[in-house]
Amino acid sequence: MTTALTLIGGPTVLIEIDGVKLVTDPTFDPPGAYPSGAITLRKTRGPALSAAEIGAVDAVLLSHDQHADNLDPAGRAFLEQARTVFTTPVAQGRLGLGVVVTPFQDEILKGANGRRLIVTGAPARHGPPGIEPISGPVTGFLLGRDAPGDAVYVTGDTVWYEGVAEVARRYRPKIVVLFTGSAEPRGKFHMTMDANDALEAAHAFPEAAIVAVHNDGWAHFIESEAELRQAFAALGAGERLVALPPGEPVRFA
Repeated sequence: MTTALTLIGGPTVLIEIDGVKLVTDPTFDPPGAYPSGAITLRKTRGPALSAAEIGAVDAVLLSHDQHADNLDPAGRAFLEQARTVFTTPVAQGRLGLGVVVTPFQDEILKGANGRRLIVTGAPARHGPPGIEPISGPVTGFLLGRDAPGDAVYVTGDTVWYEGVAEVARRYRPKIVVLFTGSAEPRGKFHMTMDANDALEAAHAFPEAAIVAVHNDGWAHFIESEAELRQAFAALGAGERLVALPPGEPVRFA
């Protein structure tokens, strides 16, 4: 059995595990501006594949609903194409749909093809200590075939902190999908992983293929994937990063 990942754009990835189809944080809008209080998020690139091209999926893994770069209007419409949505308690309450996941809680997803996946919540912190009242709650996800977290770990919007380290102590996923880009929508501090965070994660998951997403397509990312690759290469870890060409499935054994 194989796992395939297809980068749609930003945080949006189509994950196919044994024929079960999942999409992370759906964002399908064209480029545009998204005012939010004192800041405006600006999308600079549209999706590599449309929602129609992806079609129905077994589940959406929604790390949070409060930021347009993780769930835009077209992404909200895409939720209707999913048989199940996994998300935070707050997002479930606002959206009125979905299955709530909390850290290290297991849920069972049965795909349309009859195959079973274990979906486990993972802790996440969307920025530095004390950011929670501003950024709001976020969750990551672990996906397992035969045991919790043995297939894929999706960090969601988080920095490296004790919660991610705890995931590494408990699980051994084959693929780790990092939300990177060192996002600085408010300036002065990053709210997603920078190169140092990503290197910490790669060190904590020494047997996993590392995939970096959510580092392009929005103006508030200050660190590109090319810069992340330079940092990994400088420390002799360049081979750890697996590239996802937009719109093209990459298969993992």
